[in-house]
Amino acid sequence: MVEVNKAEIPAKYDLNAKWDACLDLGLRRFVYSSLTGGFAGLLLFRSPVTRWASVAFGAGVGIGSAYTDCSRKFGGSPAKLTDVSDSSHSKAAEE
Repeated sequence: MVEVNKAEIPAKYDLNAKWDACLDLGLRRFVYSSLTGGFAGLLLFRSPVTRWASVAFGAGVGIGSAYTDCSRKFGGSPAKLTDVSDSSHSKAAEE
């Protein structure tokens, strides 16, 4: 028999594992945030419309946070804040 050497794919390049992790993370955060929004809507609001709005807001928060974490896993970087003291506007104000 012929032995086949399967080279292991480094975790950095394993897209299947990244997609699995992102789908799992996205689904869990969507469900948990929706449930949290629904519970908060039951406690805080009387109108069904505002209760559904709180569920939708929770779902949006969950999807947004999952998207941010997944973009980091796929090599993207979060937005970087610039230092205000390095901007050209502050240098012009000092002169």
